[in-house]
Amino acid sequence: MLCSIIMLLIVSACVKGAEEDLYKVVYKSEEVDIEVEDKQNTEYSIAIIPKLINIPYFNAVEEGALKAGKDLGVHVIYKGPRTAEPSQQIQIINEFIEGGEVDVIAVSANDPEKLVPVLKKAKQHNIRVITWDADTMPEGREFFINMVHPETLGRHLMDTLAWNTGEEGEFAIMTGANSAANLNEWLKWIKVQHKEYYPSMSLVEVAATDDDPHKAYTIAKRLIADYPNLKGIIGNSSVGPPAAAQAVQEAGKNGEIAVVGLSPPNDMNEYLKNDAAQVVTLWSPKKLGYLTVALSRNILSNYLPYDNQDIPGVGKIRMMNDMVIMGEPIDFVKENVDQYDF
Repeated sequence: MLCSIIMLLIVSACVKGAEEDLYKVVYKSEEVDIEVEDKQNTEYSIAIIPKLINIPYFNAVEEGALKAGKDLGVHVIYKGPRTAEPSQQIQIINEFIEGGEVDVIAVSANDPEKLVPVLKKAKQHNIRVITWDADTMPEGREFFINMVHPETLGRHLMDTLAWNTGEEGEFAIMTGANSAANLNEWLKWIKVQHKEYYPSMSLVEVAATDDDPHKAYTIAKRLIADYPNLKGIIGNSSVGPPAAAQAVQEAGKNGEIAVVGLSPPNDMNEYLKNDAAQVVTLWSPKKLGYLTVALSRNILSNYLPYDNQDIPGVGKIRMMNDMVIMGEPIDFVKENVDQYDF
């Protein structure tokens, strides 16, 4: 019996050594601070795919995701396309499937339908799949991590513009990609709030920027030129408000055309202070990245998110069916913008 025990220990040590070679752990902390207990020294690989890379919003998400990787002792791979194209995301997902080294794929989808087949393929290869920021059809993933309730956000964006135009006049909306599910949901509620509460305001155009900063700037300049009575612009994606504010400033119309919408405060700091923009709204993209990794880590231990769950480093989350809601929107104005750094 003693010999059998010794042999078992030797074999176990060899298997453990083999397992440790499966993943290269980029961030590993001494103490793994997660809500659930799990087998010690288990190492996971989590792929985080944004809509696109190299814009401030998704750069901040990346920072939060890598911080979570360090805190939770998991390998985080952050990889996204250079343009907001679903075909490029599909290519990246296929690469992860073929590589066979990721346990979770978490994607901010550029198209709610086109990504479903490749995500189903990932699940067939025993890869867990979730969405964050922008959803797919439900059959493509286990659950969706949303930043705020979409109705709350859409209605609030319309309100912030109305408050800064005296509830009257022409306005335009600059959205991102026409195919993005989250942007379309917010856009729907902007229009509902407009119709229900602001009859003296007139929506003249909804323009798609494809989340391209240069294209957004070109569109903003055109809107100002095409609509001489324009009183406001809502930026429905993060590239919209900076582009609109720059165009307003160059046209010498600070305070005459109100600019509101979704943007990190650092990008809008000076525009808010010189009245080229009035209000920008967002959540913490760093927390969104952190939450995505934390919940990905938990599902690998078969712990699904639940209502009022307290996530270390993030706070309490809410659940609506299969949608996680991270929190409430934050408004940034000239008086408080220096209090935030992201």
